[in-house]
Amino acid sequence: MFNKILIANRGEIAVRVIRACRNLGIASVAVYSEADRNSLHVMLADEAYHIGPAPSAQSYLNVDKLVEVCKSAGVDAIHPGYGFLSENAKFVERLQQENIAFIGPTVDNIVAMGDKLAARELMEKANVPTVPGSPGAVTSVEEAEKISQEIGFPVIIKASAGGGGKGIRVVLDPKELASNFRACQSEGKNYFSDDRVFIERFIQNPKHIEMQVFGDNHGNVVHLFERECSVQRRHQKVIEESPSISVPPEVREKMGAVAVAAAKSINYIGAGTIEFIFDNNTKEFFFMEMNTRLQVEHPITELVTGTDLVREQILVADGQPLSFKQEDIKQKGHAIELRICAEDPLTFVPSPGAIRRYREPSAPFIRVDGGAYEGYEIPIYYDPMISKVISWGDTREECIKRLNGALSEYMITGVKTNINLHRNILKHPHFLSGEYTTQFIENEISGKKQEDMFMFVDDRVFLISAAIEAYQDAKSNNEFKFNENSQWKAQGRAKQLRN
Repeated sequence: MFNKILIANRGEIAVRVIRACRNLGIASVAVYSEADRNSLHVMLADEAYHIGPAPSAQSYLNVDKLVEVCKSAGVDAIHPGYGFLSENAKFVERLQQENIAFIGPTVDNIVAMGDKLAARELMEKANVPTVPGSPGAVTSVEEAEKISQEIGFPVIIKASAGGGGKGIRVVLDPKELASNFRACQSEGKNYFSDDRVFIERFIQNPKHIEMQVFGDNHGNVVHLFERECSVQRRHQKVIEESPSISVPPEVREKMGAVAVAAAKSINYIGAGTIEFIFDNNTKEFFFMEMNTRLQVEHPITELVTGTDLVREQILVADGQPLSFKQEDIKQKGHAIELRICAEDPLTFVPSPGAIRRYREPSAPFIRVDGGAYEGYEIPIYYDPMISKVISWGDTREECIKRLNGALSEYMITGVKTNINLHRNILKHPHFLSGEYTTQFIENEISGKKQEDMFMFVDDRVFLISAAIEAYQDAKSNNEFKFNENSQWKAQGRAKQLRN
């Protein structure tokens, strides 16, 4: 078993991995940029090392610095979390050269699935259903026009190396094809240094369903059922749930078998996710992509299957076989995850800054994965996610009720958050019925009047919290005025605190 693991990440996922290490009796090593000096993961880890300035290119993406820390700290393995270097094949190759274990898939796995065009071809060979589209990269507007006419509008243009909502353009009108084609090429070049794009038929009002898969070094591959990820804004997930009430049992069984076959076709090792576009009308599903890493939404799978996916990642990377077989894995109850972000709930513009008051919800069957605390400053350099609130219930209805209760307790002041956005979604008839699609926020939430978005502004907890904060601020100011002759003032500190 590993003696010491470095977490090459930050925020809530770094905290999550640190806790998994602690449960296994493994020492944890945190790394942090200048902006994260006071982050929770730095405080919780057994050791912590500064690795550079705030920009991720000079810190969390600095492979040389990470390797240097591994050597000086005597690290056996690295857990990459998600994002940053989690799907970087060159990083994994470097770790192999340095004899440092990577808690994740193989280089071949990452390379095979990292290029969407190559992944599509591999899946077709494995008899995994794919969306009708171009057979390879499309290099010119003229070729794009020809293929789009053959497929039929609407179409979707995708950057071959794209991800995270970048390098994607939906074209409804043939007149907009040329401009969107060039824009997609440009995004691919700017974000991923790869301007290759391909075209697929755009399935209107689809659902986004993904299957959690897990493989080991002994030839075992299983799936841990599906997650519904259709509540999205700008192609980025906001709410996830498991199971999906839109997927019939026979389709779920087929989807799981297809996901396992896809993973086996590339000898996949570790945690991964096969993502599908799901046509809710025909109940057909098509391969979209594979994420060769742990997903942000992994907690809902853990709650409905009773597994610890991070623990399993560590054990598999240590060479141990999976601790469960396919027949051992059952779905029980329902789980939903809400991503709580520091952002304007109307425009989705990030809202960095200092958290003045912070109180997490706490109740049976409520889990909060987070990295924030009162006084913590959310930096401008990274993803604005503050935490994830996850609920479990015997039924979906019970799960939603528990989430509503949790959100009524969740207090974050000092920055804007999307908590009220979640509260609106959880009460929306389309969400409650389960008939929502990936266009749900765009069609039902975005563009609504501000007073509609903040329908809960008169909530008693909100008003009480505001009153307490105002009282404490006034009391704090009075105390500083009373101590005008204190040493704090002499050192210039009193004025700083008042401001």
